[in-house]
Amino acid sequence: MSLGTILIIILILLLIGGLPVFPHSRSWGYGPSGILGVVLVVILILVLLGRI
Repeated sequence: MSLGTILIIILILLLIGGLPVFPHSRSWGYGPSGILGVVLVVILILVLLGRI
């Protein structure tokens, strides 16, 4: 597996973990998953362009 594939897997797991479905994180809103989503999109674009 390449570095890009490992990064995508880790970011997807972080995105799932950032969703506000747990009782302690309901007041956070969608902030954490929104930030991780932006990071995921940037990493995907870099992988598709061959930069990573």
